[in-house]
Amino acid sequence: MPALTRAPTAVPSGPGGRMTLIEHLRELRYRVLISAAAIAVGVVVAYALWEPIYDFLRAPYCGTSRGRDTCQLYALGIFDQFTVRMHVAIIGGAVLSSPVWIFHIGRFITPAMYRKERRYAVGFMLAGLVLFAAGVANAYFTVARGLDLFLSIGGSNVIPLVTLQSYLSFVTVMMLGFGAAFEFPLVVMFLNFTGALSADRMRKSRRGVIFGTFVVASIIVPTTDPFTFLAMALPLSGLYEGCIVLARLRERRAVTQSRELDAFEAGLAAELGLTDLSKGL
Repeated sequence: MPALTRAPTAVPSGPGGRMTLIEHLRELRYRVLISAAAIAVGVVVAYALWEPIYDFLRAPYCGTSRGRDTCQLYALGIFDQFTVRMHVAIIGGAVLSSPVWIFHIGRFITPAMYRKERRYAVGFMLAGLVLFAAGVANAYFTVARGLDLFLSIGGSNVIPLVTLQSYLSFVTVMMLGFGAAFEFPLVVMFLNFTGALSADRMRKSRRGVIFGTFVVASIIVPTTDPFTFLAMALPLSGLYEGCIVLARLRERRAVTQSRELDAFEAGLAAELGLTDLSKGL
């Protein structure tokens, strides 16, 4: 087993000051092994902390009219409890170890970037983590409304038997779906930074994008209840409006910096007498 105590050298040693293919593969292996080890440790920790994690995930169900009294979930099969516990441990391990494997992904990618690009990459990664966490939190605090509707839609004569596996799968899908959907502003700003989508174009496409946001939200939200549907669609629409503002400010700043650079170059050329020389030519 390769030693994990020290990372491969990051000093380019190939022709032209670049790393060779073998050096890239060695560094990739090191990053993958460290990330896998961190995820494995996270899975073990999440498995050991099953009780508080289970209580946390079960809380939305306990807030519904059906689960308020007993707040009990049912396991129908012999291996259901173990399967669900491992499922939650794997997801929890990936979340707990996310700072480690995201850091190593960044360390593997950023050496090929310029300094300005590295700064943007770090900013985008941090923004992605914040947006994903915001989406997960939004789902966690709104899922009880959708559950309450569907658990009581049959009336008082129907008692739903909510299984452990079906409930935790539902909650997991909701959180991951909301978290992924909240990455939408990151995609929009990336297109703006690359010049593929201007602030003016974003503003003109506002109605179509917001309509599309509501359509996608109606597809992603499994409960299809109005409250949960609006809990995804409205924040995404607001975030898109924020993207328009940020894009406009960024473009104005870029124009101002370009004008200042042109003025500086013109002043420098005048001091050096290059203006008169160019006129003579």
